[in-house]
Amino acid sequence: MHIEPGVVDGAKILLSYATGAAAGGYALKLAADNLRARGPVSLALRSALATGAVFSFFEVLPHFPVGVSEVHFILGSTLFLILGAAPAAIGLALGLLIQGLFFAPLDLPQYAINVTTLLVPLFALQALARRVIAPGTPYVDLKYSQALALSVSYQGGVVAWVAFWAFYGQGLEAWQGVAAFGGAYMLVVVVEPLADLAVLAAAKTLRGLAGSGLVTRRLFAAA
Repeated sequence: MHIEPGVVDGAKILLSYATGAAAGGYALKLAADNLRARGPVSLALRSALATGAVFSFFEVLPHFPVGVSEVHFILGSTLFLILGAAPAAIGLALGLLIQGLFFAPLDLPQYAINVTTLLVPLFALQALARRVIAPGTPYVDLKYSQALALSVSYQGGVVAWVAFWAFYGQGLEAWQGVAAFGGAYMLVVVVEPLADLAVLAAAKTLRGLAGSGLVTRRLFAAA
C-alpha cells in the first residue's frame, strides 16, 4: 500500500512526519510492554516473522495501482491475531521500509505517510478486538462475524487514511482517485476474513506452538 508520489508534497508532507512519529512512538510503547511480558527472544522472532510476511504481501501477492494508491493484500488482522499487535506493527513498519529501500526507492519520501496509514488502523483494530472478542475467547475460536469486524476495521482505516492524505494533498479534485481506490479495496475486505479463519483453523492443529514464543499468547489462551 503506497500513496503515489506527488499526492502530498511540499510543506504539506511535514504533517506526515508528525503522524508517523506518533504512530512509531506508540508502536515502541507496545513493543516495550511486550518485551516485559514475553522477553526479547519472543518479540524478535515474532517481529521477524511479521516483517517477512509483510514483505511477501507487498512483493509476492497480487497488487496493482488504483487511483491515488495501490491495492495490496496486507492481511493486517491476520498478523494481529497470530503474532500480536507489537510484532505486527514492527513487521508493517520494517517490511514497508525494506521494500522502499530495495525495490521502490521512489516511495521513500512518502514513508511516514504510508507507515501512518498502516499502523494507526492496526491500533484501532487492537482496541476493537477488546470490544468484540470476549475475554475468555482464544483467537482460534473466533467466529466469521468477529473476523469480519476486525478486517473491516483495519481495511476501512487504511482507506480512510488514504482518502485523508489524498484530499489533504490535492483537495476535492482527488475524489475520483479516492473513490476508485476505495471501491477496489473492497476485494481485500472480502478476502481477509476468510484468510483469518483459514489461518486460525490451521493454528488449531498446531497447539504445540502455544508455549513456543512464536505466536501471541491470546491465540490459544483466554485473556
